[in-house]
Amino acid sequence: MNTDTKSGGRGSRTREMVLAAVRGLVLALAVWPWTVVVYCLALVSLTLIPLGVGLVTTPWVVRAARALADNRRDLARRWCGMHIPSAYRPLPRTANPARRTYALLQDPATWRDLRWLMADTVAGLVTALLPVVLVCYPLEGLALAAGLWRVVTDGSGGPYWYAFVPVGDRTTALAAGALAVLLLVVADRYAVNALGVHFRLTRGLLTPGRAELAERVKVLTDTRRDAVDTSAAELRRIERDLHDGAQARLVAMGMDLGTIELLLDKDPEKARQLLAQARQSSAEALAELRDLVRGIHPPVLAERGLGDAVRALALRLPVPTEVAVELPGRAGAPVESAAYFAVSEVLTNAVKHSGADRIWADLHHAEGHLRISVTDNGRGGAAIGAGSGLAGVERRLGTFDGVLAVSSPAGGPTMVTMEIPCALS
Repeated sequence: MNTDTKSGGRGSRTREMVLAAVRGLVLALAVWPWTVVVYCLALVSLTLIPLGVGLVTTPWVVRAARALADNRRDLARRWCGMHIPSAYRPLPRTANPARRTYALLQDPATWRDLRWLMADTVAGLVTALLPVVLVCYPLEGLALAAGLWRVVTDGSGGPYWYAFVPVGDRTTALAAGALAVLLLVVADRYAVNALGVHFRLTRGLLTPGRAELAERVKVLTDTRRDAVDTSAAELRRIERDLHDGAQARLVAMGMDLGTIELLLDKDPEKARQLLAQARQSSAEALAELRDLVRGIHPPVLAERGLGDAVRALALRLPVPTEVAVELPGRAGAPVESAAYFAVSEVLTNAVKHSGADRIWADLHHAEGHLRISVTDNGRGGAAIGAGSGLAGVERRLGTFDGVLAVSSPAGGPTMVTMEIPCALS
């Protein structure tokens, strides 16, 4: 029984060693090239800022760098159980490329990501290959001992060096094999730790300072407070709608039914009129309850997803609205609900205040973000400010680390862009 336990433990260590080598190879061959590409693009984009081209390209490059950094954080968590915190500031509200670029370059996390990219192009590759070398190099020594020494020494005119062993005949080949066994023992003990070196280097470069973490905590605290306030306001609205609408109609209908009961024998005609009135009140109360339920969580959103829910919303608008949807899956229910009501508020604002005769809505998912844009051809002049509907939309999106940007010059058109980080299932 003890033998089985030891063999099981040995097999587990061997699997972990091989898995560490495979993961290091994945980092070196599949992940590292993207690091080089994004780092080179970042250097070119920053260089082109004085010419104006970089003002447009830099936000996209910074997003790509953040996506790479977040991917490495995720790999560190899944492969080594290592948590690497992030403290990115929310993306700026403005859709102006120059202002967005300036705001992104003001974020310390942007420069931290660029420093990490620079280090990862060299040190990251070396540390990723450490477990690969530890596992694969002993295999070469074993192959030499098994007979490969004849192939590598034929016609070479000299010995083949394996580490510090000059392999030229069977004896030296067996010595190389013995050294390979020792190296394999070292690999068995340290290959997993060697992979951890790569992610410890990543953690050292990507971990934010205390001031940034404190700023992030403050943002999350404000967002949570806004979410609580929004929920409380929503509950008060529901209570008010129930009290002033459906409840009042149901009370009136109950009183009508009581009067009908008294008039059935004395004045059947009057009772019939009141009965028709009660039927009308019940239909209106049912319609108000349906509208109220739709306002809490539309059934089409739960059953068919965000795209169809927005399409159904657009059909009810008095202004012709085109909806384009490219969503290969569904986001989480809270994210879908927040996105739906945000779109609903933006569309309502466009109908009420823009004077537009055409509206376009686009929903798609890219780079780990749900992106929604609503454009109208109205008079423009929309802005995020206290008391405006857009301020409420911004608070709603902020609960999920989402951002809102508005481009609305005088004379139009107005374009409202919303982004929520999320994954689709």
